[in-house]
Amino acid sequence: MPKKSSSPRSRKPRSPLPRLPALAAARLTGEQQALVEAITSGPRGRFSMDGPFAVYLHAPGFGQLAQQLGAYVRFGTRVPPRLSEFAILFTAQYWKAQYEWAAHAVIAERKGVKEATIRDLQAGRVPKSALRDEMAIYAFVKELYATRRVSNATFARVHKLLGDAGTVELVGILGYYAMVAMTLNVFRMPVAAGTPAPFREPANK
Repeated sequence: MPKKSSSPRSRKPRSPLPRLPALAAARLTGEQQALVEAITSGPRGRFSMDGPFAVYLHAPGFGQLAQQLGAYVRFGTRVPPRLSEFAILFTAQYWKAQYEWAAHAVIAERKGVKEATIRDLQAGRVPKSALRDEMAIYAFVKELYATRRVSNATFARVHKLLGDAGTVELVGILGYYAMVAMTLNVFRMPVAAGTPAPFREPANK
C-alpha cells in the first residue's frame, strides 16, 4: 500500500537557519577571545557559543559594551530579580524571541515567578495569578510597548515600588532585552537543540 504523502498543512515549519556563520573557538581573534574571557570572568560565569553572544563575536567591540550593560541590568540593578525576570519575559513574548524566552522562563521560575503566570505571559494573556507588584510591572511594560509612553498613574505605581533609580533601571532592562530580542530575531538564532520553540515562527522568507 503506497505511503500517504503528508499535506503541506501537516508539516511543521522548519526553523530558519542562522544568518551568520558559526565561529570555531580555536580560530577566534584576540578581540573575540577577549570578549569570551570578559563574559566568562563576569557574573555569568560561563560563555556558550549560541544566543546573542555568538552574534556579538562578529562585532566584538560592540559585544564588549553590550555584555557589560547586560551584566549590569541582569545582576546589578535595584529591581528585584523576580520583577526583572518578569519584565524580561514580557519583552521576549512581545518580540517572540525564541532563545530569550527559553533561557529566561527557567530563570524566572527559579526567581519566584509562578508557573501559571509564565504560561499566561507566553500565551499573551493577562497573568491573573501574578502578584500585585508583578501586575504593576505588567501594566507599565504593556502600556510602554503599546503607546511608547506611560501615563502618570502607571508610572506612579512602579515608582512607588522601585523609586527613582529602580524605575530608571527597569526601563534600561526593557531596552537591553529588546535589543537582545531584535538581535536574536534578525540573525535567526535558534533555541538549544532539543528545546521546543516557545512561539510559532512566521513563514520563512
